[in-house]
Amino acid sequence: MSIFRVLGSILCIVGIVLVAFGIAATQKTGEKVLDEVTGHYTDKTMWYIFGGIALIVGGAGITRIKR
Repeated sequence: MSIFRVLGSILCIVGIVLVAFGIAATQKTGEKVLDEVTGHYTDKTMWYIFGGIALIVGGAGITRIKR
């Protein structure tokens, strides 16, 4: 197994965990109230979700590298 597959897999797993934290954060009472009032979630929650998605995409791309 190449180092790229290991690194890509680790990045994907970390990305999935971050997305899960972000989704869980959207279910908190404070987030729900803020979403109803302003129409969006806090910056921290958005960083979790978008950062997790970026890590998943990047990790998947790295696993495709052949060496």
